[in-house]
Amino acid sequence: MARVNNDTIIKTAEDLLKNNETVTLAKIAEKLDITHPALYKHFKNKDELWTAVLTKWFTTEVFNQIDVTRHIEDPKSGLRDWLWQFVTLKKKIYNQDPRMFALNTKYIDERPLVLRELLQGSYAQINDIMGYDDPTHLKAEAIMSAFAIFTVPSFKETWNDPDYADRFDAIWRLIEKGL
Repeated sequence: MARVNNDTIIKTAEDLLKNNETVTLAKIAEKLDITHPALYKHFKNKDELWTAVLTKWFTTEVFNQIDVTRHIEDPKSGLRDWLWQFVTLKKKIYNQDPRMFALNTKYIDERPLVLRELLQGSYAQINDIMGYDDPTHLKAEAIMSAFAIFTVPSFKETWNDPDYADRFDAIWRLIEKGL
C-alpha cells in the first residue's frame, strides 16, 4: 500500500474525475486501499477535500498557464495582457470541461472566502506587474472585480457572445486611466 497523504488523495480524486467516474469519498478511499474514515485524518470533511482538489485544478488550468513575462516593459500593457489571458482561460475551461467548471463553481466561486484566498496569487501578480507596494492587494482586487463579468460563473452564458472581446476592451478602457 502506497503512503497516503493529501497529495495522493487529491491525485486520486482527480484521476477518478478524469475517468468520468462518480466520485465519492468512499470511492477515493477504495482506490487508495484505506477506510473511508481514514480520509478524515487528512481532510476534515468533503468540502475541504473538494476545495483542495479544485484549487489545485484551477491553479494548473488557469494560473499556471498565464505567461507573466509578456509586456513587462509596459505595466499597463502587461496588466491588460494578464487579464485577457485570465478571462480567456476561464472561458476555455467553461467550454472544454463543463463538469470541472461546475464543481469549481460550487466549491470555489460560490464561496467568497475560498475564492478570495485562491485569488491571492493573482493579486500578487497584478501587484508585481503594476509595481504596487500593497500587501493587502486592495488595488489588485479592485481591478479583478472590474472584470467580474468575465470570471463570475453567473455570466458564463455571455462568454461566447461575439462581442466578448469588445466588452473586455470597453471595461479595460474604463479602468486604464485610473491605474
